[in-house]
Amino acid sequence: MVLAVDDDDFMRDLLQRTFTTAKLGFKTFVSAQDLLAHADLQSPAVLLLDVRMPEVSGLKLQTLLRERGVLLPIMFLAGSSDIAMAVTAMRNGAVDFVEKPFDAADLVARLRRAFAVHVSTPARPGRSATSAHAGRLAALTAREHEVYDRMVLGMTSKEIAEELGGSFRTIEIHRSRVLVKMGASNVANLVRRSLIAVEGQ
Repeated sequence: MVLAVDDDDFMRDLLQRTFTTAKLGFKTFVSAQDLLAHADLQSPAVLLLDVRMPEVSGLKLQTLLRERGVLLPIMFLAGSSDIAMAVTAMRNGAVDFVEKPFDAADLVARLRRAFAVHVSTPARPGRSATSAHAGRLAALTAREHEVYDRMVLGMTSKEIAEELGGSFRTIEIHRSRVLVKMGASNVANLVRRSLIAVEGQ
């Protein structure tokens, strides 16, 4: 079961069509208040929250859910300008975040994986995963490492360029090389790998 919260009518409709096609059970909600008032938060499910919503944001909703003892896995949908917020959400316990516009098959696969982990007993990341991550980091050049450090903080290419003093185009090239060397498909995957490595230390 997926419990999705998004204030945008178009996005909710897109999510509904995606879940229906994938034959996933789901319920959608227009706001944090709607979810808290009407959702069954005790049965197994994955929460899919939009990061940026009026009145109660996805981050605030994450905090409210934890304060109420809700331990369901939380995933976030984030626009390119909201990556820093999504990184904060993951550091606060979210299991994943997906960038908009999303690939339907990728989103469904991540939701299924999050649910499978929730209903099983997840193991802590082993030393092999941590060592592999360290090995990939060692392959980065000094400049790529500087870019990597800022990518996992959720900074955009423009922000990184302004801080490091490089051109936007050059930073974009470094970002692409970092993703390839770290074996990450996108920034969300890079952040997730980084957090897993930290937990395994």
